[in-house]
Amino acid sequence: MTTTSTTAPPATPVSLAELRPAHWHRPLLILAIAMGALVMLNTIGAIVDPRQVTGTDVWFKPLKFALSTGIYSLAFTWLIGRLPSGTRMSRIARVAGTISAIGLAVELAVINGFALVGQTSHFNVSTPFHAAMWGLMAVSIVIVWSATFLVGVLLFRAPLGDAARTLTIRAGVVIALVGMGLAFMMTGPKPDQLSDYRGIVGAHAVGVADGGPGLPLLGWSTVGGDLRIPHFVGMHALQVLPLLLLALELLALRLPLLRDPRRRFCLMVVAVAGYPAALAVITAQALSGQSIVAPAGAILVAGVTVAALTVLATAAVLLAPVGAGRTDGGRRPNPVH
Repeated sequence: MTTTSTTAPPATPVSLAELRPAHWHRPLLILAIAMGALVMLNTIGAIVDPRQVTGTDVWFKPLKFALSTGIYSLAFTWLIGRLPSGTRMSRIARVAGTISAIGLAVELAVINGFALVGQTSHFNVSTPFHAAMWGLMAVSIVIVWSATFLVGVLLFRAPLGDAARTLTIRAGVVIALVGMGLAFMMTGPKPDQLSDYRGIVGAHAVGVADGGPGLPLLGWSTVGGDLRIPHFVGMHALQVLPLLLLALELLALRLPLLRDPRRRFCLMVVAVAGYPAALAVITAQALSGQSIVAPAGAILVAGVTVAALTVLATAAVLLAPVGAGRTDGGRRPNPVH
């Protein structure tokens, strides 16, 4: 008599080799290394140079931008490396990555140059030279955004692995593009700047002047809204979401609970839904003039609601039994005689 086993074998833990990109983008890697060196130089400058610009240590802005650019460059080269080597998509992405590296390097050069002479780089149009440098930075960032968008389109057409990885990478790119775009809300002239022009057009803060009390190092306003926060949070979805997935895949090596790819996918669905929801809340908070450390009213209710729903959804996914269906990749069980 022939019987058939109905018990599917346990899901195989993720292989770390699968997480490595097919290739690394050299210009972006060089930029990331250069940003590491620049972070050290900016840190030394912040320690030994007592000068301030708009109420903040002169080297804090270059330090923050160097850190952010280094992290972004590493994430971008990893994403480009997910595209199949030797293909047209890969070649296009590599050109886009090189253009992006140049644009980021130009922005950092301008920011550090102005810090060196003790002047603000952002929103400064007080002279034709300052206006030209501000315009150069704006063009550079538009180029970086466009290059990221192009790579994002390619990633929507390429095979990226299992469903969780595909969702995570594509969602991270989309949210990052939105976050980068939010920076343009800072560039418009404020009413007081129109009525009392002093060579500055645009501002980070909402409801208060730039340069007031802020969080240590970050400088985000603690007395009013600050548009740098949603810009930062949105842009770095490109790193946060893939790192979250990486953490889940590493934990799956030790925790059987996470070895089922469907469970990891569901957890990433929760993250991908919760991240833009949180971004929407902090964007509304900044635009309303509320400090990040003092949410109130509808903003507070919305933030608590998003956090609670995310926690509950995560718990539901972790506590739910593995769904029906095979975990063996679709292979038929062997007959037992």
